[in-house]
Amino acid sequence: MRLKKLMLGKKVGISIRNYELTNKGDFEKDFDLKRQIRRASVSISSNIAEGFERNTNREFVHFLCISKTTAGAVRSQLYLALDLGCLEKEEFIVLKEKIENIFKMLSGFIKYLDNWTKHFLTFNI
Repeated sequence: MRLKKLMLGKKVGISIRNYELTNKGDFEKDFDLKRQIRRASVSISSNIAEGFERNTNREFVHFLCISKTTAGAVRSQLYLALDLGCLEKEEFIVLKEKIENIFKMLSGFIKYLDNWTKHFLTFNI
C-alpha cells in the first residue's frame, strides 16, 4: 500500500508541475498542446487510482499499463514543447527525468504484480 501511495503521489506531483508550467510563456498561445499535456498528466494518476479500485491484480495491471503508455505520451509532448520553445531546456530536463522515473516505477510495479500473480496461480493450482 505504501508503494502505491508513493507512486500516486509522484504522478500528482508531475500533474501539478505541468499545470504550473503550462500557465506561462508560449504555452498560453498553444491551447491544444497545453490541454493535451494537462490531460495526459492527470490521466496517469487517474488510471492508477481506477485500477487500484478494481477487484483483481489483472485489472490493476491493465490500468498500470495504460498509465505507463500515457507517461510515454507525456514524454513525447515534452519533447514537442521543447522544440516549439514552450519549455526552457532546464525545465525540460527536470520534467523528462521525472516522467522517466514514473515510467520505470510503473514498469517495475507491473512486472512485480505479473510475477506475483503467476506465482500465486501456479502455487494454488
